[in-house]
Amino acid sequence: MRVLGIESSCDETGVAVYDTREGLLGQALFSQVDMHARYGGVVPELASRDHVRRVLPLVKQVLAEADTCADQLDGVAYTAGPGLAGALLVGAGVARSLAFGWGIPAVEVHHMEGHLLAPLLEARAPQFPFVALLVSGGHTLLLDAKGLGDYAILGESVDDAAGEAFDKAAKMMGLGYPGGPRIAALAEKGTPGRFRFPRPMTDRPGLDMSFSGLKTFTLNTIHDLGGKDALSEQDRADVALAFEEASVDTLIIKCRRAMEQTGYTQLVMAGGVSANRSLRAKLGEQMKKRGVELFYPAPQYCTDNGAMIAFAGALRLQAGESAELPIKVRARWPLTELAAL
Repeated sequence: MRVLGIESSCDETGVAVYDTREGLLGQALFSQVDMHARYGGVVPELASRDHVRRVLPLVKQVLAEADTCADQLDGVAYTAGPGLAGALLVGAGVARSLAFGWGIPAVEVHHMEGHLLAPLLEARAPQFPFVALLVSGGHTLLLDAKGLGDYAILGESVDDAAGEAFDKAAKMMGLGYPGGPRIAALAEKGTPGRFRFPRPMTDRPGLDMSFSGLKTFTLNTIHDLGGKDALSEQDRADVALAFEEASVDTLIIKCRRAMEQTGYTQLVMAGGVSANRSLRAKLGEQMKKRGVELFYPAPQYCTDNGAMIAFAGALRLQAGESAELPIKVRARWPLTELAAL
């Protein structure tokens, strides 16, 4: 089965062609980061307009790269949610129009299921069941993944997502947007032990997480140093390191508890924050001590991308699923509402 995938949930337009026998045949991604950076975050209207400009040229580019004609496709997959409603409608409208014109089925894909399944694109892939840590700019979840579409929430952030906290902390330090990569790069120059930030909600049982208090602690530390404009480059590096260490430790502690609670021996980590090198190294070390295998996607599949949507869509089309009229998108869409296949 050969599937065209379209991702347009936020600020990246991703297109890919995936074949269930031959693997990933082509992909392209356009990031709007430079456009949104001047505003310090994503502007939904600008995001939607840019998707309109980019999506069809990217479809043509990827089909040519994949050496695929429309009559070789078996379906079109698209992100139907969660995300920015206007941005989702662009991808959904284009995908459904192409599928209708080509006479092939379309299938809705949940954005976070796409992330969850992205590690299965790798040669070394996990097998259900496993625990999944989905950690991105909009979501931070721990899931019991029993099978395709069969997910139970073990824990989640009760306030800010981890990636959102990274972005806000970076803004406090004057580092710009997106904040995660900038904090990670600066943290490598930090002085270990100068600051110690709290590990929120780790002193109580349970798997829920919180990052808003960590964000507030960061703001207070910056204030104590004289404010954003008074920070030296070393101050910024030391604050960045303390923030990253606290965030990483919080996620690791919750993952350890989730593995103990489920008894599973496989942990999947996906989403934009899963590209953080410190998180990968420390979590991998902790899981190895416990006999747990850690899986995560290649860096290019951590951020939003068309490959994960094409792959997830192919699995759902193979299971007989397809989208019906009218076209619907969902800005909010709990993973637990998906149909198990």
